[in-house]
Amino acid sequence: MNAPGFFLAVDGPGGIGKSTTVAALAQQLQQAGHAVHATTEPSSSPLGQVTRRLANDVRGPALALLVAADRNHHLATEIRPRLATGQTVVCDRYLPSSLVLQRLDGVPLDFIRAINAGIDLPDLAVILTASADTIARRLVTRGSHHRFEDDLGNVQRELDLYEQAVLVLESMQVRVVSIDVDSVTPEGAAAAILHAADIPSATVPPTAPSPNPDNPP
Repeated sequence: MNAPGFFLAVDGPGGIGKSTTVAALAQQLQQAGHAVHATTEPSSSPLGQVTRRLANDVRGPALALLVAADRNHHLATEIRPRLATGQTVVCDRYLPSSLVLQRLDGVPLDFIRAINAGIDLPDLAVILTASADTIARRLVTRGSHHRFEDDLGNVQRELDLYEQAVLVLESMQVRVVSIDVDSVTPEGAAAAILHAADIPSATVPPTAPSPNPDNPP
């Protein structure tokens, strides 16, 4: 799709270590000679900042629409331009998170798919997973970053929804790889992603990865 660049999305439950893994992946990609742009959703744009700020108060379809609007703006102003120059774009949270977190928020799957119709699909969608106990322990240690992480009883439900999201993505012809990080370091997970992605050799000089905080959906 967005040749000559490569679009890679990393998703998974809160507390799974997405941001740390994305940072390690960006570093390993650079070391392998790839031009890398690391980003996140909600984006760092004003629209993304509003979405992030309101995520604890705005709920259901309203939040889903905000997330979808930010995603389309993110694609137009940041992701597509980077891909067009041949960079590898690594996004911390993308469509898979919507297929999970918006459903946790009571939004029907058909609605989520409809408002995300026409977005660019990633060349590879990575789903990080672990046991519910491992994730719950990490959340207790790290602390909640947003309301979706407040109730530890949601952890298993979130894991189940990610399994369903994999099937949805595969039905959309998205290549998906799931990586169990129960006993794998972020560096090990990043190496597994790099191997699975099999990204063509970079053709432009590398760039420094962008800051990539662990943000709410």
